Amino acid sequence: MGGLWAGTINTVVGSGTLVTFPILIALGITPVMAVVSNAMGLIAGGVSGAWGYRSELRGMRHNLVRLLPASLLGGITGAYLLLHLPEQVFLVVAPVLIVVALMLVIFQPRLQAAIKARRQNTPNARSHELVMVFLVFLTGVYGGYFVAAQGVLLVAILGIFMSGTLQNANAVKNVLALGVNCVAAVSYLLFAPDKIIWAVVGLIAISSLAGGFLGAKIGRRLPPLVLRGVIVTLGLVALYFMVMKLVNA
Repeated sequence: MGGLWAGTINTVVGSGTLVTFPILIALGITPVMAVVSNAMGLIAGGVSGAWGYRSELRGMRHNLVRLLPASLLGGITGAYLLLHLPEQVFLVVAPVLIVVALMLVIFQPRLQAAIKARRQNTPNARSHELVMVFLVFLTGVYGGYFVAAQGVLLVAILGIFMSGTLQNANAVKNVLALGVNCVAAVSYLLFAPDKIIWAVVGLIAISSLAGGFLGAKIGRRLPPLVLRGVIVTLGLVALYFMVMKLVNA
């Protein structure tokens, strides 16, 4: 059931890991093994979610060509950090990232309008694209390191810098997040196979696959204001869990 909800939430916006990760920890699985197994299991939900949003990906090929390599490189970097840095580093940085993401989502319409106006008045608008690519790379690093709430960060960034609707941004987000999970999974297989619990991977994969299809049906019908509200709500939930984990560490 946790995987079903995680797949649904990840497709709508992200943060589905906040459903499955606490369950795995409650079962006595160590944090790193929980992150690794969870990330691999949610790949199936990412595939079904990206497929469900395929209509919103039309016309987004140029954005994917620019952004997917940055996400993949970030995912590899994040997976390396997960396997080599102390967990305490993430516990301190992650809440700050979520606060920034939520502020970006809340003020996204105003920021997007300001950037659009600047593009019209500035001959060299390429700087905005470079900033977007760099921020997507950093989000990939974060996603490869922990997975949770990378969707919130991506939707915030894409909604501001990328042309198109919020639903287009959500569709591109699903592809980028899937790419991060895939390269992270390959890294785990190559360098930390002992940290993979295959029974957990299988259970989450099966349930999140169905959740991805369900999330696509729900998310594609949400108007921008409602979708933004869902993003902020889930982001606050993510922030709460991360702060509680830091306090209890």
